[in-house]
Amino acid sequence: MNRMQELYKKEVAPALFKSLGLKNVMQVPAIEKIVLNIGLGEAMDNPKALDAAVADLMQITGQKPVQTKARKSIANFKLREGRIIGAKVTLRGPRMWAFYDRLVNIALPRVRDFRGVSANAFDGRGNYTLGLKDQLVFPEIEYDKIDKLRGMEVTIVTSARTDDHARALLKMLGMPFSSRKDA
Repeated sequence: MNRMQELYKKEVAPALFKSLGLKNVMQVPAIEKIVLNIGLGEAMDNPKALDAAVADLMQITGQKPVQTKARKSIANFKLREGRIIGAKVTLRGPRMWAFYDRLVNIALPRVRDFRGVSANAFDGRGNYTLGLKDQLVFPEIEYDKIDKLRGMEVTIVTSARTDDHARALLKMLGMPFSSRKDA
């Protein structure tokens, strides 16, 4: 069992059960999945960019990414329905816990001028989305081997019904929320 998963089961879940005043242990919020997404508008002009982004995601997560296609055509962006414009990976189970552990303890502290992540990036249903400017914060990526810096979104999907419950869960699991009001 992963270190972060063990922390959740032994310490975080019982503490959340008490602090949130829940009536049933099945109501305790948990992380259900983590989705990493890279949007590549440049993939229409440069197909090799997609291969590089897929390789980066595979190296970071240890899982093969799914290529995402455009759902509808947008003339202003010269985009046609069905064109490949990104890649995503959905992590569940042990890989999810291992990735969360690496994200919180290794990758986020490596971000330049890091003062914490915004505590306001919840979607209203208990899910948290975090944007990273480049893939170099992960130690698996070698600086010499990348062709271009690419940003990515990390979405943490929880079973919490409210943002406050999800915020409490992530805070107890070590997510470094910023204390600034404007962040």
